[in-house]
Amino acid sequence: QVQLVESGGGLVQAGGSLRLSCLVSGRSIFSINAMGWYRQAPGKQRELVATITSSGRTNYADSVKGRFTISRDNAKNTVYLQMNSLKPEDTAVYVCNAVWVVVVGSPAMSSWGQGTQVTVSS
Repeated sequence: QVQLVESGGGLVQAGGSLRLSCLVSGRSIFSINAMGWYRQAPGKQRELVATITSSGRTNYADSVKGRFTISRDNAKNTVYLQMNSLKPEDTAVYVCNAVWVVVVGSPAMSSWGQGTQVTVSS
């Protein structure tokens, strides 16, 4: 069974910073391809925040470019999201995602964490 456990959320004032972490664990995992962060605000659909491939290629939503940085530690199966210059509109539940395979060439699997709340006050 694959588990993703997020940490680092909380309450912060506008302009502040938070760092999210997501640890991926599971005996079935051979390798993790892409890892990423998504968020869902009340009454809105889940949206992509940032993704990172196993080789380190990153992709960001336009709304967070220049403020958020995604990184990963492959040895620790952990992905991070450094969030700076936070705005009230960044308030959401942030959910971690990992795309992984059991063996080389097998179909990719996708797993999600439970989410961590980020609240930015004005």
